[in-house]
Amino acid sequence: MMSNAAIELNHVSFSYNHEPVLTDISLRIESGDYVGVIGPNGGGKTTLMRLLLGLLQPQEGTITLWGTPLPRFKNWHSIGYVPQRVDSGDFRLPITVKEVVSFGAPRNNKIATAAALEQVGIADLAKRGLRELSGGQQQKVFIAKALAAEPKVLILDEPTVGVDIAAQDDFYQLIARLNMEQRLTIIMVSHDIDVVVNEVSKLACINDHLVYHGLPKNFIEKDYLSNLYGKTRKFILHGH
Repeated sequence: MMSNAAIELNHVSFSYNHEPVLTDISLRIESGDYVGVIGPNGGGKTTLMRLLLGLLQPQEGTITLWGTPLPRFKNWHSIGYVPQRVDSGDFRLPITVKEVVSFGAPRNNKIATAAALEQVGIADLAKRGLRELSGGQQQKVFIAKALAAEPKVLILDEPTVGVDIAAQDDFYQLIARLNMEQRLTIIMVSHDIDVVVNEVSKLACINDHLVYHGLPKNFIEKDYLSNLYGKTRKFILHGH
């Protein structure tokens, strides 16, 4: 029987200068999952994302992507990535929304670019300059850029940092739609625990090791927050 797993980590460990960052992580992400990755600063979330993107190789254990071991995986266009705090200042020359999105499309494919603009609802901004846009609009541009490659998995690193509340609500509606309607697998790193537990279908909680992986409601009902952040940290989680 074929596996439905998009990503599998088996007993993965990684250290920097002999300091363990991730220890014995085993995690399975199914195709179509919407996974929130949470954990304290320095807990290993960024290192985990770098491993999934092939920027690092596990020092122990194995990672497979759609059944292919990480060292042999070639279809990197299947994984879209939106890094933290993408800023229009990174683009020194005047550039339009359409031009930015086209950078993500195979060979600057016009059809893929147009489709990505439509997917995130910014086709009407195609000719606008990137620097003219609000933070929330810019965020959608870079999501469209990632989608232009027609990925199967979309990784988002702290996507709502620096974005106002109204734009955040719009963002979460967009991501939920991409997940539900297009069955796009979503992996979202976030510090916004209250929002994340109410948005995602599964949680992966990382603090050197995998503290929890499963349904958000089970995470809320049990004392995983203390295991993740320590008993001195106080959180109020609101159910929707």
